[in-house]
Amino acid sequence: MAGLEPLYAWARPAVCRPQDALVCAVHWELVRHGYRCLGTGDQPGPDERKSELLPTGWEANKEVYTLRYKSTDDARELLLKAIMVEDSMILNVMDRGSQKVADVTLAMADYINPEHLDDFHKVYKNTEELRTRISSGIIAPLGAPAEKAKKEPESKKELQQDEDPLRIPPRQPAGTRAPSWPSPMNPFAVGGADLDPFGGRSGGMIVDPLRSGFRQPGIDPSSGIPGRLPPGAVPPGARFDPFSPLGAARPGPDPDHLPPPGYDDMFM
Repeated sequence: MAGLEPLYAWARPAVCRPQDALVCAVHWELVRHGYRCLGTGDQPGPDERKSELLPTGWEANKEVYTLRYKSTDDARELLLKAIMVEDSMILNVMDRGSQKVADVTLAMADYINPEHLDDFHKVYKNTEELRTRISSGIIAPLGAPAEKAKKEPESKKELQQDEDPLRIPPRQPAGTRAPSWPSPMNPFAVGGADLDPFGGRSGGMIVDPLRSGFRQPGIDPSSGIPGRLPPGAVPPGARFDPFSPLGAARPGPDPDHLPPPGYDDMFM
């Protein structure tokens, strides 16, 4: 329980019973979880300030310890009463804002060695279990103080990009890369894109002449086809189904333009 040792050394002159040592441990757990002590008693006193130390007179009543706490963000104020019942201490804590109440019962013999009140390294035992009991029985039900989220500063380059109203955003989103196109002649690629929910593969049922595996005239439709498409009509990398032969120098006639054999035969 880091931090408890200097607190115990400071409070040692007032520690004369096992319950005093246990109250010190409970107090430090509240401090660790973002609470600061305001003072003793049910009502606030003059010139109170939040402190990590125990207030003057905290050990005056050995049967009932009454302490008030406030969170570092000022959102919660707790009233703690530690009541001795035979060999056990009952911790009763109330959130004054929400009126929520939490309580925990701690057996003195489980956590304090009464014969070693002068030695911090021997006075406490089962410290991890004690922390867990306080955290789960008091801190969790009442809620720990909220921590303000620290916003990471943006880089100078990102700020410049956001502030430039004339900047043209890139076509490809930042942090992504163009999909890798497998060989179009791979027979196992057929229908692959239709089965890929993320659309990162090729080989769908729609024929893409630009990736069909056959030699093309070298025309990029995104740069514009004179007399047919203006520049930018087809986004780069998009599938393009041409509505006319690509290129004027296509060798040979189109077989679809020839009449079938025996076209003039009147008996066909």
